[in-house]
Amino acid sequence: MPTSSGSDTLELNVLNGLAESFSLRSESIIRNLAIGSEHFISSQDLSVPSDVASKDLFSAWWRSFLDDEFNYGPKVEFGSRFVTFIDLFSSVGGLSLGFQEACKAAGIQSIPLLAVDVDELALRIHKSNHQTERTLNQSVASMVDFKVEGQGESASFGYAPELVGETAKNLRDKVDVIIAGPPCQGHSTLNNHSRSDDPRNYLYLTVPALAVALNAKAVIIENVPNVVNDKDSVVASAIKLLTDNGFSVSDGVLYAHHFGWPQTRKRYFVVASRESAPLSLRAISEQFKRNPLPVTWAISDFEIEREDGKNIMNQLPEMSEENLERVNWLFDNDAYELPNHARPVCHQDGHTYPSVYGRMRPNQPAPTLTTGFMSPGRGRFIHPLQRRMLTPREAARLQGFPNWFNFLDGDRTKRSDLGKWIGDAVPSILGYFATMALIKQL
Repeated sequence: MPTSSGSDTLELNVLNGLAESFSLRSESIIRNLAIGSEHFISSQDLSVPSDVASKDLFSAWWRSFLDDEFNYGPKVEFGSRFVTFIDLFSSVGGLSLGFQEACKAAGIQSIPLLAVDVDELALRIHKSNHQTERTLNQSVASMVDFKVEGQGESASFGYAPELVGETAKNLRDKVDVIIAGPPCQGHSTLNNHSRSDDPRNYLYLTVPALAVALNAKAVIIENVPNVVNDKDSVVASAIKLLTDNGFSVSDGVLYAHHFGWPQTRKRYFVVASRESAPLSLRAISEQFKRNPLPVTWAISDFEIEREDGKNIMNQLPEMSEENLERVNWLFDNDAYELPNHARPVCHQDGHTYPSVYGRMRPNQPAPTLTTGFMSPGRGRFIHPLQRRMLTPREAARLQGFPNWFNFLDGDRTKRSDLGKWIGDAVPSILGYFATMALIKQL
């Protein structure tokens, strides 16, 4: 609707005093976040023509976010507010990206004190992109000594969790927010052998233990939705441990495409705060729901490089002659799923994954990306308009990483690294809205 200044404004609902709106002024797009009676303004240069942007201001903002090549980011008036946070099981920092964007929307300066992961190279990428003050290349479990007695509603700490190591001890009373993405392979529906019964699942409980030991003010934990079916009830246990130690909790599944994002990815979040109850994640999902954008919104107009190109982010993944023939069949027949006769012999007697060797539909969001997005045999990952696979950069954009985000560390970054980091990431839009549940407290 027009404002008094003549610009176009889109308002995305109001939830308990929280409202977000976008307006168009000249060659910039303006974001206005209202929290109660306070308003926080940020702006960024448009990367699409203004006549295109005016048709969907929300998508214009996020498209400009993705298209940013130099990490200029939105222009934000930071007040006196700042929050410190640490990123556990961090990988390269997809969750950090969404968390920090939400803080910017509210005029809050976010300071990443620490990232912890067993992947040393991922930590180097995290530090270079987020300017993380310190990284710790070890298991998160090595930072805290704790014992949990009972499960689910009966869970309790056997004794007060104790910090281990100088790095952890120096952070006590200095951390406002813990964000964490514990390993999800043990919970994934793709992992039929160890699903819901994997020793890594216990790592989930290190997060509430560290929240208590560090005296943190708030917590955001993300994982795959199937984590709630863990045989040891790690989610119910974590929530009980948090509530017993002064936290109010909201939990639930957030769907990226429900917020307008061009990928059908879903993650389960636990959001907790000591100050007051966080907003309901279900209410946020309902109030800020939008029609999903098509996959082409994020990956159109991208140049690719040959195999010997310098930037592997824009290189095409290799394909066998057989897979090239399968891709050509899809385009020659204007099809999006491969018939049985064109599939490998092991698939021709029946299979439960019809999307494998599939082509993405240009007018629909992408399917959930996995670490196998560079292979047609791992899912519906064939480009919707061109006879090829996605490049790592295109996949990164579908996961909400802007163009400025650098995954390369000289020659150390390999294709397998990119597949893991990008495929396992949390889309920044999900981190953004999960953090909105805490934005009043922050």
